[in-house]
Amino acid sequence: VQLVVSGGDSVQAGGSLRLSCAASVAIDSFDDMRWYRQAPGQQRELVASITKGGTTYVTESMKGRFTISKDNAKNTLYLQMTSLKPEDTAVYNCMADFNWRDYWGQGTQVTVSS
Repeated sequence: VQLVVSGGDSVQAGGSLRLSCAASVAIDSFDDMRWYRQAPGQQRELVASITKGGTTYVTESMKGRFTISKDNAKNTLYLQMTSLKPEDTAVYNCMADFNWRDYWGQGTQVTVSS
């Protein structure tokens, strides 16, 4: 299983980005998929998750700004981020839970300037 993350960029506060996580296998076989982020000097933080059935979860501090979704036909997971803040600056990465193993992408840098 390979996960390729894309979409990171440098944006101004208030801007939007959409991250993608393209899988090498059918994502409808994954038990769940998640987005994490890690800022410099900080612990990795769960951003959002989506189950095989499509149930979503977004960390409270990001609710209303971040949306997780997936397109099974494209085998791709998305994270739509709006109203970005400087504190959203981090490396964002996706993870897939498949057959009792976790698979990770390579991550992508999101930098939000004030």
